[in-house]
Amino acid sequence: MRIEELVRSEGLPEEVAHILESHGVRDLYPPQWAAIEAGALAGRSLVLAAPTASGKTLVAELACLKAALKKGGRTLYLVPLRALASEKYEDLKAKYSPLGIKVGISVGDYDRVQGRLAEADILILTNERADSLLRHRASWLTEGLALVVLDEVHLLTDPSRGPTLEVVVAALRQRRPDVQLLALSATISNAREIADWLSAQAVVSDFRPVPLRTGVYLDGELLLSDGTKRQVDGGLGPVTDLVREVVGEGGQVLVFVATRRSTQAAARRLSRPLQASLSPEQKRELEKLARRVEGALEESTPVCRELAACLANGVAFHHAGLHPAQRRLVEQAFREGLLKVVCTTTTLAAGVNLPARRVIIRDLHRYYPGLGAGWIPALEFHQMAGRAGRPGLDPYGEAVLIAKGEEDRQELLARYLLAPPERIVSQLQQSGNLPAYLLGTIVAGYASSSSQVVEFFSRTLLAHQYGLERLRELLGEALQFLLAEELVRSWGGGLHPTPFGELVAKLYIHPLSGVVLREGLRRAAGRAPGELALLHLLAHTPDMEGLRLRQAEAGELAQLARESEFLLPVPGPQEPGYREFLEEVKVSLALRAWINEASEAELEEEFGLGPGDTYRLREEAAWLAYAADRLAGLFGLEVMGLRGLRARLRYGVREELLELVKLSGVGRVRARVLFEAGFRGPEEIARKKPGSLARLPHFGPALAKQVWEEARRLSQLAGEPG
Repeated sequence: MRIEELVRSEGLPEEVAHILESHGVRDLYPPQWAAIEAGALAGRSLVLAAPTASGKTLVAELACLKAALKKGGRTLYLVPLRALASEKYEDLKAKYSPLGIKVGISVGDYDRVQGRLAEADILILTNERADSLLRHRASWLTEGLALVVLDEVHLLTDPSRGPTLEVVVAALRQRRPDVQLLALSATISNAREIADWLSAQAVVSDFRPVPLRTGVYLDGELLLSDGTKRQVDGGLGPVTDLVREVVGEGGQVLVFVATRRSTQAAARRLSRPLQASLSPEQKRELEKLARRVEGALEESTPVCRELAACLANGVAFHHAGLHPAQRRLVEQAFREGLLKVVCTTTTLAAGVNLPARRVIIRDLHRYYPGLGAGWIPALEFHQMAGRAGRPGLDPYGEAVLIAKGEEDRQELLARYLLAPPERIVSQLQQSGNLPAYLLGTIVAGYASSSSQVVEFFSRTLLAHQYGLERLRELLGEALQFLLAEELVRSWGGGLHPTPFGELVAKLYIHPLSGVVLREGLRRAAGRAPGELALLHLLAHTPDMEGLRLRQAEAGELAQLARESEFLLPVPGPQEPGYREFLEEVKVSLALRAWINEASEAELEEEFGLGPGDTYRLREEAAWLAYAADRLAGLFGLEVMGLRGLRARLRYGVREELLELVKLSGVGRVRARVLFEAGFRGPEEIARKKPGSLARLPHFGPALAKQVWEEARRLSQLAGEPG
């Protein structure tokens, strides 16, 4: 069926067809038509399992438009990652705002509820943000709710993301039992089981608009899953030969490897062979891109410079150690075809929405903490392989594994190419977060008694797959913890959150983090604990990301720990938890260096932190510092040095620069430049002329004027002569 016929038959405005046709959509693919026939536009809940690029997103978009334009209803569009939320927001806003559709997004602070979000026809949320809003009893969220889109629903099987989605789905179905659910994924082997859980119908298709070939490379020969073989010329190594073959034909390549270092090494090795294939115009554009990426931060680092050097040759590496701004520039350049190759880690496969003609998966083993190296799941292979083939650009897509020998080749064929993805299984009992979800359930008002708790959690995938007996046992253990730590109290036959429990739930921190912070703050009350002690308190919480301890660091960290004071009991060297304690000390030292203005390069050299690592650590720590300050207020505790810690962590500055970093365009480096030039705050800046700022390092005329104007506004000197 043509898209214009569908739009007309559904009573949607003609402009919808024009918009979609302008984006290359003219005819429906088979899975799209199957979903529509199954009731996707008639309010029926579906699980749509179909390969990447088969058109699942279009089905969701049409359902959103039908809900808004014909029913006057709202859609919640749930995604697992902030980056995917931003990408979806920009896409939907650009397409449908001309129709009067209001698209909103919220991925920010978990204790704030922006009322303007209630006006959105399509509201894009991360799963965690949706959970947070529900805990705050944002009633507008479910008022008029017609549709919930569950994107990347296969991530239910991810211990770090799946449990939140389970609980959010349970909450939405309790609030709105009639709401339509549209679950999307490219890789679900048990789609019908997931559909049964959601009271939905499964629509399963293997249709791909671009044919996918999968194969294993060994010694210059590519063996495809259909049994055919062909030679790959080159002699420069498996990855280089496989890359050059496709780039020479005008295609693009994604290379998946196991570690960050491997992404960088692979990109370096590919730089020289690819350089010769670039035209003078491409080289000029790539040099511009390289300068933008290196200049994305106030201060460059060795990793930034290495990335810039690779970009100039048409290849990039992409991993969590890069700053989000740098990753976005790399992704945009690859989508636009400027970059020919991106080398990335297998752990980022879910967040890299970058199709390419050929996907090379070099490394299929990963280090699992406490277990050592092991095979990656088949589901991850299928996710990565699904990136191969760009509709309208590639005649085919190809996913290639690299074998070390004949026995290895047969193993890869059996384990990945010929194997289906693993079954999607609930991770709610494995995540260690059940007390957090139970507390959130009570605070949000979903349940106020033990029986209601069981009834609520009976809506989860965990209950659907494992039954209620195991669920009751797990919930009983979680409830005992909440009662013992006075986060919840039992009174009058019901369960009620204490002020402590309510604040912890609304701050969206783990209950154990709340307990750790409470105990540490009580010990710190009336004192002036050192920076390291306060930062270690944050690092000891389960919400804080850890840093891997290198064996060579253990002795030095142990010595420093013996010489330092902490707010929490310190385990002995032979006691359980000592190594974890040293890892926390390492995190604390890295954060202390950050707030005392160590450069990004110094953080990279001393702690192995890339700009992206520093970004994540500082965001987590800043939020925990804010939570600690709120908890100190709740318990009436005065802790010196706590109040300004959040801002120092956010900006990476000493206390004397806090007034200066409030200015837009002024980060830690420019703030220090201003301070050394005699400026202590907006008032001093507002009294000078913009030209006096423009002469300072890291300032130009345009930025100087912008900073000066904002300083005048902040200091309320707008009416006085400059």
